[in-house]
Amino acid sequence: MIAIIDYGMGNLYSVEKALAKLGAKAQVTSEPEIVTAADKVVLPGVGAFGDCMENLKAYHMIDAIHEVVAKGTPFLSICLGLQVLFEGSEEDPEVKGLGLFPGMVRKIQAPALKIPHMGWNSISFAGKSPLFENIPQESYVYFVHSFHAVPEDASLITAVADYGGSVTAAVGRDNIQAVQFHPEKSGSIGLAMLANFKEMKL
Repeated sequence: MIAIIDYGMGNLYSVEKALAKLGAKAQVTSEPEIVTAADKVVLPGVGAFGDCMENLKAYHMIDAIHEVVAKGTPFLSICLGLQVLFEGSEEDPEVKGLGLFPGMVRKIQAPALKIPHMGWNSISFAGKSPLFENIPQESYVYFVHSFHAVPEDASLITAVADYGGSVTAAVGRDNIQAVQFHPEKSGSIGLAMLANFKEMKL
């Protein structure tokens, strides 16, 4: 079973619907015990970094996330879910992230372009990720964000987009895979990525 973490924020049911379309058994849950018992876990997110961390704490999900990651459960973070994997964000500088990856989340620097970065953009693969198995280079996916992750270790970056410069589109290591874009809103390419996650084994 794939647990989709419900902490009062995020695009939960569109993710569940996309996974159901692929024949996956997925459950939206706010119960930490269900999350820690799941075969795979998804952390979606839209909104502000500080609100997300506050809600994860209120729903007792922070320890649950650390537990599933530590035991090697395949873990997919989407959009704001990617950002909170890092140590902190310029959006809410006083709030600590989950700290699963070293680095910070920074505002996109693209003075000539509209912020947020919203709409379809192509991605270039920068490293190997099980999510991108059999996905063509320069595939178009759907973004909505004003901030992006800047990992201390550049080898964490698995895909980038060009938006006034290089913007982190995906990161990953071992069982933790994360995308800044919304696969559930990215048509057949996004569904193919979710199908890869559904089949992901370690």
